[in-house]
Amino acid sequence: MKSPALSGSLLMLLCASPIAAQNERVEIRGNVPTPRSVTAQDLAALPKQTVKASDHGRPPAEYEGVRLIDVLQLAGVEVGSKLRGPRLAEAVLVEARDGYRVVFALAELDSAFTSKQVLLVNKQDGAALDAEAGPWRLVVADEKRPARWIRQVSKISVVTVKE
Repeated sequence: MKSPALSGSLLMLLCASPIAAQNERVEIRGNVPTPRSVTAQDLAALPKQTVKASDHGRPPAEYEGVRLIDVLQLAGVEVGSKLRGPRLAEAVLVEARDGYRVVFALAELDSAFTSKQVLLVNKQDGAALDAEAGPWRLVVADEKRPARWIRQVSKISVVTVKE
């Protein structure tokens, strides 16, 4: 019979393993044509992006992942010339496992409107994100404060802002 301490250590090791990270899903919900769970395999099929940025005064690191807008397009979100009129009141709510939440205007993510890069990353300096940050993290390299850099992304919702 194994001791509880050993079992807990084994559980922590399994949760932090690359296999567990591959099984983690990000839910895409809300005002999207095709709500779905996005897997590591889905993200691996998207074009990779890298950015060098500093988080909370730490030395700059290189982050690798995919554009958040590309992730949204997996759920059928239309952008570019299709993003106009009432759809300009749509926002993207990104949530972490611990309940931390941040918001972006949908147009703020679309390269037809801006050159801002908002990435959903899974690697830092060539290695998989650690359990504290990953398996997926949002990185917004050009913002002065990394307050919208959200760790452990678990859910992305497209919502329409109404008064």
